[in-house]
Amino acid sequence: MRILTRYISTQVLLAIMLVLLVILSLDLLGGLIEELDYIKNDYTFIEALYFLVMTAPGKVRMWLPFAAMVGCLIGLGALANNSELTVMRAAGVSTSRIAWIVFRPTLLIILVAVGLNEYVAPYTEQAAQARKNLLRTGIEAFSYKTGVWNKEGNDYMHFNIVRPGGVVHGIAIYSFDEQRALKMARAASKATYLKGEGQWLLEQVVETRIERDAVRSKSYPVMRWDSELTPELLDILILKPYQLSSLALWRYSRYREEQDLNSDYYMLEFWRKMLQPLSIFSLVLVAISFVFGPLREVTMGYRVFAGVIVGIVFWTLQELLGPASLVFNFSTVQAVLLPIVLCALLGFLLLRRV
Repeated sequence: MRILTRYISTQVLLAIMLVLLVILSLDLLGGLIEELDYIKNDYTFIEALYFLVMTAPGKVRMWLPFAAMVGCLIGLGALANNSELTVMRAAGVSTSRIAWIVFRPTLLIILVAVGLNEYVAPYTEQAAQARKNLLRTGIEAFSYKTGVWNKEGNDYMHFNIVRPGGVVHGIAIYSFDEQRALKMARAASKATYLKGEGQWLLEQVVETRIERDAVRSKSYPVMRWDSELTPELLDILILKPYQLSSLALWRYSRYREEQDLNSDYYMLEFWRKMLQPLSIFSLVLVAISFVFGPLREVTMGYRVFAGVIVGIVFWTLQELLGPASLVFNFSTVQAVLLPIVLCALLGFLLLRRV
């Protein structure tokens, strides 16, 4: 049984890796074509390649569920076409036993997905984005076309380039009073976070105060700035929600709630990441049920086509229910969980028929 388990697991795992490699190659090729439009100043073709390499872990994480399903269809389908599954079942190996063997490499895929989600992709994405903005605009440049915005109380702030470790370039801070009138604006070329003091140190600051009878400006070589914004939260701002780790999404959601800002979109992404292992399991279950059921005697190309269709339907349903939960104000957990439950029920019912 150990030899059989190793054989099936190896076949399925190799098929999943092959599918992932093909999908990732096509995605990176499309990304390279898109990055050619951003080549400017010091951001060269080589830097564009480096950017794609650094963002590759995030793309691997995104395509893993789809690759797991199609890979299982190909791996098990090859065994079915060679009548190996028939021989196994004739030898007394049950369908549930074979399904459990297939789930073993799936557990490895889930561990890789969790590792990329939490520890690799967020850091590489943030470092790549900061380097790209730095090369395209320069350290001293200020541009509203790049960077991120944030709101804290009555202050609105823009950061042009956010680098790892609490270093920011190109800062603009706009302070408003209770009547929404602008009362002060600050611009600084650089900000560094002082961890021991919990403050930011602004450099080359120009402060403009708007009073009733005059507008007064003054320059400072350095200035301390008190803010609840930490380097950890600031690193989150530069990334899109789907690029963040589960822990970062949870922390930033709590921060937005403290600032009386809506955090539903970030909680939606949080639950998508938390429930991604269940997504992979449900898609793999459907793949197993297809091979033993309606796709038992069809060609490999038809199996791949069926897997692609099911994957697209699953992804579309998630993409529709997610924004719908934000618009119609129902639970984001339900929006993420419903496609997973439907997919798992489909796989379970097909296996029961077998």
